[in-house]
Amino acid sequence: MVVEVKALACEMPAERDLPFSRLSSADIAREAVARGITASISGATVWRWLSEDAIRPWSHRSWIFPRDPRFAERAGPVLDLYQKTWEGAPLGPGDYVLSSDEKTSIQARRRIASGAPTRPGRMRRVEFEYERKGAWAYMAAWDVHRAKVFGLCESSTGIEPFHRLVDLVMTQEPYRSAKRVFWITDNGSSHRGQKAAKRLSQWYPNAIHVPTPVHASWLNQIEIYFSILQRKVLTPNDFDNLRELEDNILRFQTYYEQTAEPFEWKFTRDDLKGVLERISHHAEGRLAA
Repeated sequence: MVVEVKALACEMPAERDLPFSRLSSADIAREAVARGITASISGATVWRWLSEDAIRPWSHRSWIFPRDPRFAERAGPVLDLYQKTWEGAPLGPGDYVLSSDEKTSIQARRRIASGAPTRPGRMRRVEFEYERKGAWAYMAAWDVHRAKVFGLCESSTGIEPFHRLVDLVMTQEPYRSAKRVFWITDNGSSHRGQKAAKRLSQWYPNAIHVPTPVHASWLNQIEIYFSILQRKVLTPNDFDNLRELEDNILRFQTYYEQTAEPFEWKFTRDDLKGVLERISHHAEGRLAA
């Protein structure tokens, strides 16, 4: 009976025509009785049995399945650059690696009433209602091995805003005189495909475009910085206007660099190979079932 209840917990509700997106221990107990697995069982008992094997059907996490058939081939160069290698050879002192992307639709939300600061026994209070005062697209680049961040706020994304970000970086030393500057980007419309690679090399001959696979933002280190920016500056969002929002974003760059260190990135080609193999086995198992 225990095995049958655990098997029930591992089924998708839709497979049994149940009107749930996920099952609680009480739902599983009720379904076990309805199927005749047992005459009576409590949700607490179900929870205890499932805990033995860390089965938690009431929980879920989002993920993006790697649909690019050349995922490993395209992700490999990015992971190599994080390990300071390119095409099997170590990077030299004149090589730099930049991870770049844009964080779109950052709104300036002016709260309709003043908040209250933290007090003993009371959290900070932020008014729920707000007025929208416009939004920025934040274009940024992160020097992977030097822990330097460059960014600017634009009214929209596109080739020209991306060009301005590239100019911001490449007109400064050491990038201006560098032997090679690798630009890691996702597949956004302003930096996608061979046209983007050619365009970047025309802007700056020492710049090399290195795209991630489709749906692989987790490979782009700038996303780590964006998450820090979101926590430290943009949450809660309380800005009177776009100028104030822009000022805080750009001042945070300077503040962050004072103590910043390169992110401790340990995920390698071998780790990726193992992940893709597990995903493949999982998919094959689902198809067989």
